[in-house]
Amino acid sequence: MGIVLKQSFTNSIILFLGFAIGGTNVLFLYTHFLHEDYYGLNTFLLSSANILLPLMVYGMQFTIVKFFSSYKTKLEQDQFLTFSLFVPLLVIIPLAIIGTLAYDTIAEWISKENSIIKPYTYLIFISAIFMGYFEVFYAFCKVQLQSIFGNFIKEVFARVCTTFLLIAVYFKWITNEQFIYAIVVVYAVRMLIMLVYAFSLYKPQFVFKIPANIKEIVSYSFYIILAGSASSILLDIDKFMIPQVERIAEVAYYAVGIYIAQVIAIPSRAMQQIINPLTARELNANNLKEVGKLYKKSSITLLIAGGLLFLLINLNINDLYQFIGKPEYAVGGLIVLMISIAELYKLALGSNGAILTNSNYYKIFFYFSVAMAVSVIILNRWLIQLIGIDGAALATLIVVLIFSTFKIVYVQHKLQLQPFSINTIKILALIGVLFAVFYFVNFGLHPIINIIIKSIFITIIYTIVIYKLRLSEEVNVILNTYLSKMNF
Repeated sequence: MGIVLKQSFTNSIILFLGFAIGGTNVLFLYTHFLHEDYYGLNTFLLSSANILLPLMVYGMQFTIVKFFSSYKTKLEQDQFLTFSLFVPLLVIIPLAIIGTLAYDTIAEWISKENSIIKPYTYLIFISAIFMGYFEVFYAFCKVQLQSIFGNFIKEVFARVCTTFLLIAVYFKWITNEQFIYAIVVVYAVRMLIMLVYAFSLYKPQFVFKIPANIKEIVSYSFYIILAGSASSILLDIDKFMIPQVERIAEVAYYAVGIYIAQVIAIPSRAMQQIINPLTARELNANNLKEVGKLYKKSSITLLIAGGLLFLLINLNINDLYQFIGKPEYAVGGLIVLMISIAELYKLALGSNGAILTNSNYYKIFFYFSVAMAVSVIILNRWLIQLIGIDGAALATLIVVLIFSTFKIVYVQHKLQLQPFSINTIKILALIGVLFAVFYFVNFGLHPIINIIIKSIFITIIYTIVIYKLRLSEEVNVILNTYLSKMNF
């Protein structure tokens, strides 16, 4: 776990920095500088592009991680990477032709309830290409076990650019409409930076020859592209479906709540950058013992980190919305709670997803993902009409709880591996007790002062209990390192 903890810790810092910048954008700059319709439009376009992303690159970002370590010679690796770069064009070009011919029909359908979407429909396709190839080049870096710079470009660069663009809108240097186009340019530049860095780490000699295991690659990519698309649907279909029922401004209100809750996922996103290729390597070597260790350790470490974030977010949410100063956005309090519960449960799964996608049972990941996507679409259609944007969050929570449990049971059945221990129960009990104790605590001060005081108390109590009970060897090592530097 040494390299995992080292790069995960650095990636976590980057992610927190990115989320801090993004939080400033989402909670203050977007809400005050950009018209809510254009905020909703921007969220809709990028979420729709994210749904298309796996299809645009034929799932190659996952295929690279899965197969690269299985090739033993540089020639084979170069041949494989060349293949992974050009295969997406076999998808992109036909889709571009079909999209051009059927553009009016597609645009009319998507913008039926909100006409503001229609002129920008084509940006979904273009953005999806830029996002997709960024992930391909990022995968080049991951298989070299170098995830930090790519993570910085992914999480920080785009958000910093967005900050400057929002300021430009405020000073009327650009219009709301020009902001939408400028965001797409940012994703294009981000992709080019990743390309240059990836090739600086490992520049393959272009070998235009089909890999020997082409059938296995195509089969894996086919299932992963469908699974990836289904996973993207799970993440973003709510933002796509809300404008089909509600006014597009509701997407903006929903997006703020989702963003706040997804802070909980930061530790997982940081760890997965490095644990995915490591899990793939151990599975390729048939080292199930090490896979099991990674599974348990990642689960307990992520649950500890996510548990603290869960408490800090949900116990301060009312003060946070009050500080934002936009009452219309405060409807997202329940959304934050439901999505944060879902995120916390996903953290408890640890490396479950990496095991499923990189093992011989990767096809089941496809079936799980498709079932989740279908379920969330059905639930969204019903619950959004029933209770509005809260229904979208409830649909996500229900699907995550049910299918995440199925994934745990499946890995246990097939590989005799499971992530939980008695310490899992202790951590959940600690989270529950602190939530109950601090939920009604209000110091009656300025919202920011309330947040700071409550957060300090929660963090100190939580950390001391975790440390004293020795619930995670890795977490205690990190805490001991910092305590020794502070002469405690």
